[in-house]
Amino acid sequence: MNSPMLTVNGRSYKSPKQPTVVVCVDGCEPDYLAQAVATGRMPWLKTALAKGVGLVADCVVPSFTNPNNLSIVTGVPPSVHGICGNYLYDVGSNTEVMMNDPKWLRAPTLLAALADTGLSIAVVTAKDKLRALLGHKMKGICFSAEKADQATLGENGISDVLALVGKPLPSVYSADLSEFVFAAGVKLMEKVRPDVMYLSTTDYVQHKHAPGTTGANDFYAMMDGYLAQLEALGCVIALTADHGMNAKVAMDGTPDVIYLQDWFDAWLGTTDAHIVSKARVILPITDPYVVHHGALGSFATVYLPNGVDLPEACARLQAVRGIEVVLTREQAAERFELPADRIGDLVVVSERFTVIGTSAARHDLSALEVPLRSHGGISEQRVPLIINRALPGLDTTRRFRNFDAFELALNYAQ
Repeated sequence: MNSPMLTVNGRSYKSPKQPTVVVCVDGCEPDYLAQAVATGRMPWLKTALAKGVGLVADCVVPSFTNPNNLSIVTGVPPSVHGICGNYLYDVGSNTEVMMNDPKWLRAPTLLAALADTGLSIAVVTAKDKLRALLGHKMKGICFSAEKADQATLGENGISDVLALVGKPLPSVYSADLSEFVFAAGVKLMEKVRPDVMYLSTTDYVQHKHAPGTTGANDFYAMMDGYLAQLEALGCVIALTADHGMNAKVAMDGTPDVIYLQDWFDAWLGTTDAHIVSKARVILPITDPYVVHHGALGSFATVYLPNGVDLPEACARLQAVRGIEVVLTREQAAERFELPADRIGDLVVVSERFTVIGTSAARHDLSALEVPLRSHGGISEQRVPLIINRALPGLDTTRRFRNFDAFELALNYAQ
């Protein structure tokens, strides 16, 4: 609290006067909240909406976990912070890699900057894939529910997490993983009382359960109970999401997939014999946790071999059923605020009920227990942005982004 204002990535923030918690609920389509509130399962949220502010904001496209979590904690889009997917093709090394390493991050986080002013900071994320990015150069507590049993004072700023939370280590494929995040947040606020806390969940439930179903409402009722405890502890709470979620199935209930690598192989292999190398399709949704989505999302980038006519490729792809938009590298970088050097020659976005794959042979969908639900496109861009306080002086007519969460919580809600 040494300075009245802190500027990070071109945005200025006030120091918190009360403990401030920003929550990113993975895959939280706004209708999940509406259905749970309407059926009486979220009494805290109903009260928070009445006395605070409930907005619908835009997340970053591609509407995936890593780009949006990093936008929330940096306050800027991927064109600034550099994280444009969970996964990318590194042209320099000619390899496809996960974007979990902080070396891909091009901007400081607000969390690290706040910690440098002397504020106490705590971060709890569901999956460990985000921990290193969110905690990059941050002094404070930072651990994942997935590996809570391995947290050490030196590495994570805390030890004996399971004893603190009073819960066993949860399965990575369970609602318990997100509940552990909330339970840990409440315990940290009771025992440590950080000035600023960031909680990030997993979308395991949202991939399986549509808004208004019993499984979804049970999850949001659980979440509501923990948020009520944080409210009782005097916290300013900002609630948002990294992306929405939609069913991605044909009328017979099977996944509605456009296999883009197969499509390019068929086109270039039969009509353009002078092109000797293959197109390369990258699915930025790809991460180590593919059981619930099969690495199928609504956003892809394509690296084209020399000799391909770009306008013709765009026109051909745009005519494919289920494709919403096809953009060149420059068009996509401008429209979606992406780093141009980390996306392909083309960016392809599919429609609400359709996903994009590489080759049919490369996607194992046998683990899908329920009809496919996924994300990544423009159709999953709308997310909640809720503050449990009135926000005097806020211009509510402007376009809101999920990465405005810290600005609203620190500059208006205190």
